[in-house]
Amino acid sequence: MSQENQNIQEEPHKRRVRYKGKYPRNYKEKYKELNPEKYQDTIKKVIRKGSTPAGMHISIMVREIIDFLQIKPGQTGFDATLGYGGHTKAMLECLKGQGHMYATDVDPIESAKTKKRLADAGFGEDILTIRLQNFCTIDEIAKEAGGFDFVLADLGVSSMQIDNPDRGFSFKVDGPLDLRLNPEKGISAAERLAQIEEDELAGMLWENSDEPYAEELAHAIVTERKHGKPIDTTTRLREVIEETLSFLPEKEKKRLVQNTSQLFLPEAESKEIVKKSCQRTFQALRIDVNNEFEVLYEFMEKLPGALKPGGRAAILTFHSGEDKLVKKALKQGYKEGVYSEIANDVVRPSAEECVQNGRAKSTKMRWAVRAE
Repeated sequence: MSQENQNIQEEPHKRRVRYKGKYPRNYKEKYKELNPEKYQDTIKKVIRKGSTPAGMHISIMVREIIDFLQIKPGQTGFDATLGYGGHTKAMLECLKGQGHMYATDVDPIESAKTKKRLADAGFGEDILTIRLQNFCTIDEIAKEAGGFDFVLADLGVSSMQIDNPDRGFSFKVDGPLDLRLNPEKGISAAERLAQIEEDELAGMLWENSDEPYAEELAHAIVTERKHGKPIDTTTRLREVIEETLSFLPEKEKKRLVQNTSQLFLPEAESKEIVKKSCQRTFQALRIDVNNEFEVLYEFMEKLPGALKPGGRAAILTFHSGEDKLVKKALKQGYKEGVYSEIANDVVRPSAEECVQNGRAKSTKMRWAVRAE
């Protein structure tokens, strides 16, 4: 018997992780949701409940985007953030086999899956070019393509990244505190917290997510580190936030909750405050380790030069920092005559879409038309 065959025989058989109960909570138990092509009935049931199936991403405001971009066969387009490929597929369908699209993504794990998914749907390299690079390189790609008739940038993180505990994007499940869109480059959030000074951390939490208790949280995190207690998992960071906020006066807790225009019982008040601070802290760290604001600023500077005369661009934002940056850049472009039209008000997803997809609620769409 060859050594290779012997190794195969000796390798123990791994059983599939089984569902525990009707609706499993553990990511790896959701094998049906993680295989949408095979278990379409399960996927439909999960979506009907208003949830996003594990490992999937439900594209937001597809109809509104397509209506605005006015894509025609033969045109050239750019999807700045490929993600799960839902928006890309909708735009490719508008081309009707004529023209070409370019798409970028920095996530090597998910982009490979999406490339195969789109190829299986009939959108191969003859009509779609996918690049594993940051969307701030739009000028390089536009030069190769001869400019773009339409551009879409769906900012933020995709659901399949958030749901996978191994990526460390969510405080709700235990995993390594990573938060990188490309886990093969840069430093993780855990490494960042192991190095950063208290003042810089407080500034990051405030500037990236408007965290009202930035100073208290920064002090607690750095104190943990000085005591030889590394914060290297999502659970540990959440616990530090919980411990820090547990010392807040009750009146402060009530003041914070009242600002959300919601009413909670005392126990629920504390949980809501912790939840909001966890969301903001994880957001601030993610923006920092991925240089998201710097990348977006560079993209917005290069966008007008990448668009053909009359070209259209739509941008989806998910938090105030992104939206302010996009709004300012579009207004400046309009003032300088670079854009002939821009969105005066944000376009929001419909109430129906928000019910079907809770992650759509914070979405804002802004748009611009390149001057002729």
